[in-house]
Amino acid sequence: MISKTSINNIYEAARVEEVISDFINLKKAGSNFKGLSPFSQEKTPSFMVSPAKQIWKDFSSGKGGNAVAFLMEHEGFSYPEALRYLGKKYNIEIEEFTNTPEEQIKFDLRESIYIVLNFSYEFYNNNLTKTDKGKSVGISYLNSRGFNEESIKKFGLGISFNDRKGFTDQALKKGFKTTNLEKSGLIIKKDDECFDRFKNRIMFPIKSISGRVLGYGARIISNSSNVAKYINSPETEVYQKSKILYGLFESKSFIIKEDNCYLVEGYTDVIQLHQKGIKNVVSSSGTALSSDQIMLVKRLTENITIIFDRDQAGITAAIKGVDLILDHGMNVRVCQLQEGEDPDSLARNNSSDFIKSYIKSNSLDFINFKASLLAIEYENEPIRKAEVINNIVKSISLVKNIIKRELYVQTCSKIMKISEDSIFKTLFQIEKSKENNFRNQNSKSFEIVKNKRFEPDSIDELYELEKKIISILILYGQKTETFNESILFFSEEHDELIEKNKQLKSKVYEKIFLDLQQDEIELANKEFKDLFHILMTEYQVSGKISIEKIIPTLSKELSEIVSSIILQEEKHLLHKWDKKSIYVKLPSENVSVMVTETILSLRKLLVSKKIESLQENIKSKDNKSILEDVMGYYQLRKIVSSKLNRVL
Repeated sequence: MISKTSINNIYEAARVEEVISDFINLKKAGSNFKGLSPFSQEKTPSFMVSPAKQIWKDFSSGKGGNAVAFLMEHEGFSYPEALRYLGKKYNIEIEEFTNTPEEQIKFDLRESIYIVLNFSYEFYNNNLTKTDKGKSVGISYLNSRGFNEESIKKFGLGISFNDRKGFTDQALKKGFKTTNLEKSGLIIKKDDECFDRFKNRIMFPIKSISGRVLGYGARIISNSSNVAKYINSPETEVYQKSKILYGLFESKSFIIKEDNCYLVEGYTDVIQLHQKGIKNVVSSSGTALSSDQIMLVKRLTENITIIFDRDQAGITAAIKGVDLILDHGMNVRVCQLQEGEDPDSLARNNSSDFIKSYIKSNSLDFINFKASLLAIEYENEPIRKAEVINNIVKSISLVKNIIKRELYVQTCSKIMKISEDSIFKTLFQIEKSKENNFRNQNSKSFEIVKNKRFEPDSIDELYELEKKIISILILYGQKTETFNESILFFSEEHDELIEKNKQLKSKVYEKIFLDLQQDEIELANKEFKDLFHILMTEYQVSGKISIEKIIPTLSKELSEIVSSIILQEEKHLLHKWDKKSIYVKLPSENVSVMVTETILSLRKLLVSKKIESLQENIKSKDNKSILEDVMGYYQLRKIVSSKLNRVL
């Protein structure tokens, strides 16, 4: 358990924009920041951060909250882990009641795996840096490969000794369960015996973007030809190869700063380039580049430069990677190294200035790279050359920007010595083919529903109205507005009730509170009911609310509701409608009408529900008094509807 004092210190120090910018490339948008959602694959930013209110909202997924909520959603942290992460980031000493080993093991599977992996990280690193054997074998080997002490520490390298059960025995001695050790991918269980997965290898910890160890890449130390040079952790609850990039944790801030990401193949490539001051670099760790990996980069920059070996495997991987990156709407360049060289050797054998100059001068935009590479190979084979041109045009078809697409057509035309008109016709055919495929894939579903009457999803009107009341309280509760009040009095002259309108000035929160009290209305939704009491208490004590002070006291669910409400009104800023001569009218321009309309709508709905309930009773009972009540409620609904129509 973390002490209340530590929690308060963390919330006071943490800045939501600083925390989130460690994971997403945020750009200024008025008084807020915007960026691409980390929770969905989108091309237009719908993620908003408010520094003033210390909250964030992702409009594509509906998620939102404060800095702690972001870490819990994005990194899968538990609440205490998110607080510990922030404490470490802001150098805040955390007072904590120590859990027993037994209590730690009771954590759910995912958290248990993280605990095991963290222990393994310390175990392998201690083997390398704090034992005589590790220093003589591991450090000597790494030094011979050009790794310095700073890099070993920065990337947390370690060593597994040539011991069948070295890690297993130590972990079991510390109280870790065999099940959790096996599910972490660190040990193998066979015939009721457990033994280490990694032996006699340099251990490269693979981390999440926040720095949590997820698994390992492990390189054999010996020159044995009958074992794999590299082996990786197996897929686990926390480690999926296609969703991770090696070095992203160490490189993320440099990628944002340089607005470009170098993509290489191996672990050593990343570390060697870092040593030469080229730190905006990540590795796909020997796996085929995936959409999830590209999206990790896209949240930091729109630009990727692939640096690859000149062998056939490297060329094939680069060609496939280019199309996938283009399909995600990103800019891609390709740097092809000299024969027999890789980024590791390039970095070890050359100065920092030379490497930077080499990458800059040898990086081609994708069309020049692909066209020149394939054209040379099939220059004198017309049929194969036609296949190459079609391949290139397919890549061009992935470019969404019209101007860029036309420039690529011109480049392709010059290199391949074919008319632009032919390329444009081929592009048209590709687009038409895509359209036809889409129609064919969906034709059956269209046939099923085309004659079916369209029925929109039902809307929970009570939920929406209660949410509207909470929204008004949060956004405009302390404002003073003029309300048109209906006052009924008996006229002896006309012998009837007469309604007169009177204008009254009132605080918005007072108007809502009194109207709901008058009708004895209590919100039905538990979250809204809790928020209503929190907000009203704050207004009645202070006359205003401070969102940044309230947010830390709320549960994750309430925090998400509040952030959603606050940033919803500012959502139009993401699209810059005013610059397109589209002027959006904000609710803040007519708060009094909005309050009156919402309260009346809620009254009408509750009266209608009461009528339905009474009518059900009439069916089962012959009760004249119930019928009279129904008629009375019908009259009340008529009056409320009349008032509502006047407001609208």
